Amino acid sequence: MTSSPMEVDSQLPNCNSIIAAASATPPPSKLGKLSESLKLEHQLLRVPFEHYKKTIRYNHRAFEKDASAIISGVSDAADSDLSRDEAVDQLSSFVFRLQGLKRKLEEGSQTEHLQAQKCRTRLEHLESAELENMSEWNSTRLKRILVDYMLRMSCYDTAVNLAESSNIQDLVDTDVFLEAKKVIDALKKKEVGPALAWCADNKSRLKKSKSKFEFQLRLQEFIELVRVDNNMRAISYARKYLAPWGATHMKELQRVMATLAFRSNTDCLFYKVLFEEKQWDFLADQFKQEFCKLYGMTLESLLNIYLQAGLSALKTPFCYEDDCTKEDPLSQEAFRKLAQPLPYSKQHHSKLVCYITKELMDTKNPPLVLPNGYVYSTTALEDMAKQNNGKITCPRTGHICDYTKVVKAYIS
Repeated sequence: MTSSPMEVDSQLPNCNSIIAAASATPPPSKLGKLSESLKLEHQLLRVPFEHYKKTIRYNHRAFEKDASAIISGVSDAADSDLSRDEAVDQLSSFVFRLQGLKRKLEEGSQTEHLQAQKCRTRLEHLESAELENMSEWNSTRLKRILVDYMLRMSCYDTAVNLAESSNIQDLVDTDVFLEAKKVIDALKKKEVGPALAWCADNKSRLKKSKSKFEFQLRLQEFIELVRVDNNMRAISYARKYLAPWGATHMKELQRVMATLAFRSNTDCLFYKVLFEEKQWDFLADQFKQEFCKLYGMTLESLLNIYLQAGLSALKTPFCYEDDCTKEDPLSQEAFRKLAQPLPYSKQHHSKLVCYITKELMDTKNPPLVLPNGYVYSTTALEDMAKQNNGKITCPRTGHICDYTKVVKAYIS
């Protein structure tokens, strides 16, 4: 027998439990970084947990439907005046249906078991994070982030290959994204059937979140009928599928219904945009948003989120100037684009990093200025002077001078 949706929370800990446990009491200072790192793993637990609950709900509904049909059939047969042979046939039919129901329950139970095991594996993975193995653990995290990015970019085969070669199949959500792939591929082919079926499977949750996705799919189907001048069928379709949305989306309905008069070759931009090909791209993007929301995923890929977190600490107005040093990640156009919506980093004090050693220049390692105006750390210039009989060569310009000519700089 499959578990009911009400039993889920008693079988598995809540997806926030391990994170809450990590932050329930102030951790020792040496574990602070590890504790903060685990707080970023909400999606790792939430996605399989939501998938598990969805499977349980689906199996429960399927069982209730089949069981009700069999019970109703038995009741009708009992009230009927059947001959011996007819009664035997009826009973044989019920036995066959019950056997089929048993097979469905066994398959559903096996699927639930696999998904529950995936949840446990991820909990164990988070619990295994220790200071002693952080290098290996972070390497696995990086691979998980890359797989997540590939799946979101529709590079499914590459993502699956990386997950299998790294043995992290239970730590990534390839099965969930492959479910979404069917809908996205269909929308790219201008087919709404799989998307509508997905909406039907998740109707209660989409209604709870006040989603308009199903309504937008219905509007697009209506537009396609108008595009081929099948107006009578379009009107029938509107009465059956669009009319129920009239109470909440009247303005959108009025605009779409007007296309019956303006047609697909209209020059009126207000209606012409409804017939553009990009409407299908919009539906695909809308589905991705609804899909991520349903499973508790972030709308942005984890790779972008982690990169933006780092770039937010590096972004300054100087990064966008032409003479920005090549060592700055924001000197690259791809990183600049990713950091564009981020605010500038708030710098209370100046920070200088040595061009040679890449070390921070401070009171213990003060900056020194060459006669040509370039600044390097004391450690770097002292080492250079020792190796070159007191001579300093600027690595940027090639200018040569004595170490005695450098001047100490002061940071205010």
